[in-house]
Amino acid sequence: MSLLSKLHLILYICLLLLPLRFVNAEQLSGSGESQPVHIEADRIDGHYQQEIEATGNVRMRRGDQTLSADHVKYYQDTEDVEVKGNALLERPDDTLWGTFLQMNLQTDIGELRDPRYALKGGNGRGSGSLLLLEGENQYRIKKARYTTCPEDNHDWYILADDLEIDNEKKVGTARHASIRFKDVPILYLPWMNFSFSKERKTGFLSPIMGNTSRSGVEVSVPFYWNIAPNYDATITPRLMSRRGVMLDNEFRYIGQGLGGRLQFDYLPNDLVTDTTRYGLQFNHSQFLGSGWFGALNYNRVSDHNYFRDLGNNILFTSQVNLLQQATASYFSELGRNGMLTFSTLMQQFQTVQDPRAPIISPFKILPRFTLNAVKSNVYGLDFDLASSFTHFSHPTLPHGLRFTAFPSVALPLENSFGFIRPRVGLHYTKYDLNTPAFPGTNDKHPDRSVPIFSLDSGVVLERDMTLGGGNFIQTLEPRVFYTYIPYREQRLLPNFDSAEMDFSFAQLFMEKRFSGEDRINDANEITLAMSSRLIHSATGNERLRFSVGQRIRFSDRRVLLTSPQVTRAGSDFIAELSGSLAQHVKTDAGIQLNQNNLLIEKIRTGISYNPAPGQVINAGYRFTRDVLEQVDLSTQWPFLKRWQGFAAINYSLKNDKLLAGLLGLEYNACCWSLRLVASRFTTATQKTSTNIFVQLELNDLMRIGTNPIRVLQQSIPGYVRTDLQ
Repeated sequence: MSLLSKLHLILYICLLLLPLRFVNAEQLSGSGESQPVHIEADRIDGHYQQEIEATGNVRMRRGDQTLSADHVKYYQDTEDVEVKGNALLERPDDTLWGTFLQMNLQTDIGELRDPRYALKGGNGRGSGSLLLLEGENQYRIKKARYTTCPEDNHDWYILADDLEIDNEKKVGTARHASIRFKDVPILYLPWMNFSFSKERKTGFLSPIMGNTSRSGVEVSVPFYWNIAPNYDATITPRLMSRRGVMLDNEFRYIGQGLGGRLQFDYLPNDLVTDTTRYGLQFNHSQFLGSGWFGALNYNRVSDHNYFRDLGNNILFTSQVNLLQQATASYFSELGRNGMLTFSTLMQQFQTVQDPRAPIISPFKILPRFTLNAVKSNVYGLDFDLASSFTHFSHPTLPHGLRFTAFPSVALPLENSFGFIRPRVGLHYTKYDLNTPAFPGTNDKHPDRSVPIFSLDSGVVLERDMTLGGGNFIQTLEPRVFYTYIPYREQRLLPNFDSAEMDFSFAQLFMEKRFSGEDRINDANEITLAMSSRLIHSATGNERLRFSVGQRIRFSDRRVLLTSPQVTRAGSDFIAELSGSLAQHVKTDAGIQLNQNNLLIEKIRTGISYNPAPGQVINAGYRFTRDVLEQVDLSTQWPFLKRWQGFAAINYSLKNDKLLAGLLGLEYNACCWSLRLVASRFTTATQKTSTNIFVQLELNDLMRIGTNPIRVLQQSIPGYVRTDLQ
């Protein structure tokens, strides 16, 4: 047909449909239901306001629906459509194909034979023997198939007697359904419900299966309850062949200025121990208004072996002190350039003991009140007050009340390239004990006053440079820090919360050597340090940092927590390097030397090669004299096509013992992934746990098996899911 003939045909159709369009427009304005119908075709025949028959390259449009076919009959009075031959119906939420279509444009009710369908809200598609249109956004497919695999790929699919699609809720419901992988049935469900928009919905989640050396074969069937948009729950029966049936319950909520999570796991009768076992985790935080904020963190287990017997994660099994804490805090401005904070805290711990390596449980804090105030730029001076009042309690050790106050004043002298900050303060501590801290003494009300002086100064020098074709800014930052704290006898004072802080480059510029308030170190020492940074000129991002520092002591240290400790005058040397050595190579390393004895005290090294997502090799070494010597190796690396391997090892050279190890494989196809991971880790001094994770993930539908993703993320720094890339 020539172009001129087609134009004449379209003009004829417009004239033919003009009354129809007028009537429909009138109905649309009156009822809001009918819409105009537009038809284009090679040939159109019909009777005025009765029926239209279109043949050849038919394109029929009504609202947001478009129908393409070889032959169409449209009945104007009833708005019924009959299509013979190839039919293609495009709608906002899906596309339907078939060989014969009957439907009513007003009600969206009809049927499509030999249907194929594709959902636009996700990757779902499929076919069937008959598709029944059941109203707007609703249809049902008989003898249906459903998959998220691309066209011409049927690695997995759902085969169902009846599949209902709800495009409004973005939910599919299948009855008498079998899930087939490589045409092999792997799961049968008399009824299943799934979301194809990744929105939350109530229903059973895919079963979880696995095996651990301490609990045996495990099968869990989670039920997710979408209670409301701001809170939900997951209830998971967990069947363990050696232990029995455990119920894992999680409840999450969030509201205006509040949120939290409750996890309660309950095993009514452990078949091995013949006891009831449980674990509880509750976290809640809330803004109370007028500057007040509250939080609760409560954790408890039924017995000391709970995590070692029932956990499958080293982060759980390594827990020793379970926090039980409630806090309330207040924040307020203190005039101009000032801040006032007040907080109260109640804290205790449940100590999970290893019988072969028992420890003393921490003191309870019932309660602690703290008041801190900062006021800056008062005639050029900065004032600071840190104070606390704490009641400590312990079943076996001396305990009682402690009051501390540490007022200080600083004179900051700063400009664009350097600073000098002298500071002086007085730390006062007063106790009221139930019994003297040490036998042979009678003082239950000891106190201590310690003046503290420090002087911090530094300069920042910069220069432009070019490296590897890139423009950088290199800094040179010398820094001098001096501290003087006179010695005070403290051996007869209790120690509720003080411990030696880990020595690091940042700790070189701190006045205190101990955490807590019960021990104030003596000091007459100076720190000489130098840092150099390499910064991208265009972005301001730091590429590499090198720092070196030396603390020189002018007098012996006399305040000790434990022996042996270095007490002679001398110096400590530390060096750190972090950032990118090359385009894909990053490092974070540090070394500490005791120059008195020319001994290495600590080494911490780590290097990572990460040329692309899913390709990473990590190596690390940790050494602390007389404490530990460990190596860490881990990798995620692809090999062959679609395959990748995982490996991780944490080995103690000091004890010649494997602390944790992991091996795994993953295969990523276009619409599914298979993961196999085995891990082994130490749960106590003489106990280990071996876990096997096998998971088949069908994209956008379900995961079958035990999820190893969290274990991989914890064991392999830089791990990424390549199936999401």
